[in-house]
Amino acid sequence: MEEILKLGEISCPSGNLIVIDGGHLGLWSGERSPAEIDPAALGIDDGAVAADVIDAVDFAVVGPDAATAARSFDRQPGAMLHDIPASGTAELATTFDEHCRTTGLDAHLEALPSRESHAHRVRRTVDGGGGSFLMFGVPVVAVGGVPRDRYLPVQASRADFGDGIGSRWSEVSIRMRDTVVESSVPLGDIRVDWARVLFGDADALNAWQHDEPVDGLADVAFWGAAADEAAALFAAPELGEPGEDGIRGWTGLAVPEAIDKTRALLRWKEETGRRMAVDFRPHSHHWQVMRQVRASEAEAGTVDVGDARLLCTMTSWGDGYFPVFADLDVSGDLVAVRVRFRTVLE
Repeated sequence: MEEILKLGEISCPSGNLIVIDGGHLGLWSGERSPAEIDPAALGIDDGAVAADVIDAVDFAVVGPDAATAARSFDRQPGAMLHDIPASGTAELATTFDEHCRTTGLDAHLEALPSRESHAHRVRRTVDGGGGSFLMFGVPVVAVGGVPRDRYLPVQASRADFGDGIGSRWSEVSIRMRDTVVESSVPLGDIRVDWARVLFGDADALNAWQHDEPVDGLADVAFWGAAADEAAALFAAPELGEPGEDGIRGWTGLAVPEAIDKTRALLRWKEETGRRMAVDFRPHSHHWQVMRQVRASEAEAGTVDVGDARLLCTMTSWGDGYFPVFADLDVSGDLVAVRVRFRTVLE
């Protein structure tokens, strides 16, 4: 027996919806070239590797058999190959040409004059009927036809999977219309590395501030075996945030002060060898929604960015690849978008 819970509502003024790991939104380029994203956001600190990523190339698969060749080559979804590191472009082109030669397909790779922005990838994907594309190797899903003029409920189905797994989400869905579902179409998988999924308006993500505070303020939180000792030494109170009992730190500090306190805690931790986690939390859009997630029993929260409302929820399964589906009515209109975490077997 599954339990249905309402997690909140979203709004999608552009009509184009993104389903993505919310922890990866620091990689979102919006209308800018992905080459403008700091490689440090990808965890790259080697200068040569960073240059290779910054100088990456996007390729279009072109020719009479382009669709078939791209599908059978099976490197990325659709007829585009994004974010190919500069050092790997020649090898990729050779491999693709060999693939087409051995399969008898008339197609080739054509380098784009500049990298395709993530916002443009959304529009192209939506124009093609919806589906997935890669953002620095991370699969995300985009779909159009979402009602623009109202709030849309987001609900989750919870089931007890037994065998020590317990109660978790089987799927999370956004309901667009009350019409009967006639068919379901797979849109592709999303990859989750931060244990959370965000549903958001594509245009709103252009204004998303992942790490930069929207108010110039930040929190500092710490916990762990040495937390009590650190709290006494640094005169740190309980953080006082809902859902974070026992967490110490400070809220609403000016960013420079928050940085100083974070560095002092980390320096003390390193010098003494104490076991403790330290978290610097700028008041960004990501912080706003995660603050609600931590306080929510359902581990879900919303944040308004411009005219759009976005919703983030924890998967309850941690990380992985999760399939996304579009439910359509008899007229082909979008009824719902669903992320499936695990099928419940009766």
